[in-house]
Amino acid sequence: MEQTYIEDIAQKVGQEVLICGWLYNRRESGKIQFLLIRDGTGVIQGVVTKADGEAFEKALKLTQESSLKVWGTVRADQRAPGGYELQIKDIEIVQRVEEKYPIDLKEHGPAFLLDHRHLWIRSPRQAAILRVRHEVMQSIRDFFNERGFIATESPILTPSACEGTTTLFEVNYFDEKAYLSQSGQLYLEATAMALGRVYWIGPAFRAEKSKTRKHLTEFWMAEAEVAFFDHEQNIKLQEELVKYVIGRCLDKRARELKELGRQTEALEKALREPFARITYAESLEIINELLKEKIASGEVERLNWGDDFGAPHEEALGQHFGRPVFVEFFPAKMKAFYMEPKPDNPELVLAADLIAPEGYGEIIGGSQRISDIALLRQRLKEFGLPEEPYQWYIDLRKYGGVPHSGFGLGVERLTAWITGIEHLREAIPFPRMLYRLKP
Repeated sequence: MEQTYIEDIAQKVGQEVLICGWLYNRRESGKIQFLLIRDGTGVIQGVVTKADGEAFEKALKLTQESSLKVWGTVRADQRAPGGYELQIKDIEIVQRVEEKYPIDLKEHGPAFLLDHRHLWIRSPRQAAILRVRHEVMQSIRDFFNERGFIATESPILTPSACEGTTTLFEVNYFDEKAYLSQSGQLYLEATAMALGRVYWIGPAFRAEKSKTRKHLTEFWMAEAEVAFFDHEQNIKLQEELVKYVIGRCLDKRARELKELGRQTEALEKALREPFARITYAESLEIINELLKEKIASGEVERLNWGDDFGAPHEEALGQHFGRPVFVEFFPAKMKAFYMEPKPDNPELVLAADLIAPEGYGEIIGGSQRISDIALLRQRLKEFGLPEEPYQWYIDLRKYGGVPHSGFGLGVERLTAWITGIEHLREAIPFPRMLYRLKP
């Protein structure tokens, strides 16, 4: 008999099926045993009675996370998890867990769970988060593919910095120094000059000594770059992308979001309404007014011109607007060297950060890139960066330079917002943080 996946069980009512999976939990009630079985796509309750003879005896031997195959008939039952139940006829124990499973059904602390992350991801909540992450990743790919973008790749080992030299992981590369990539952007710019519209989804590394719930040292970015593309077009594309991803997750991962207890009003509002849009200068006024009491008490620092946002500032903005908000036209001195100056005020750059509501902070950073070769060289000098490692990047302006723009979206941050989870560590299968390298 061909295996049936639990996510497809609704199509099999009244039929006999084979389910292959693991025992999540077992309980007895007199002559009846109830088995909660998971297979990676969902959980179903199996029922076996003493009248089923050998199957009943096999069920008695099952321990938590034992792997098994079960044969039985599907029936609808609204009282059962998922609304369907399996009347078990036969059981094959593939591997019986002999030792006590480390993660039982009681509460465990985060450190213990992270030490056992390889097992923690089997829990229904963590599996639901990772399925939403999959939908986020796949919908990003579909969004770009439907619009004619070409998927490409950027190297993980790089000879120079993209975002700044203070957060680089340095590695030995034979007789040279190399660094783990902070972003694929510079290479995407090169590829965009060949292919026009490009994107990639890949890992990024930042050696930030931060222990906040919004930081990982290794995370995934979805980055795009487009030739002959300006700041306005860039912002429009970002909003379309985020709405596309949210819509897909609300549609295709409603079951997982319900399992996570996610209240979706803010996500639905983000779909209905245009994203808010303010300047950096306006954001300082709004944030300082919103947080004036906390600033007065010393709990939060007042923002001055040129200051970057901290978590309380981003949270205040998100709460104020109740939907994603673009903050644009930052001071050039606080952003990366490659950003195009604002035509009417070269002290500002054509850049924007997208801040999510509900306390999730920045989820996208993007900008129009400098296309003038003389200005790029000047900026490298102003930022104290040597030209030699960036010579290939300068070549992009020397040989057919054009206005172009792009952005990077944090996959874990967007996944965290959509799922409503508190910490980014749950939005990636195996998180890497300041004091976390295992498992």
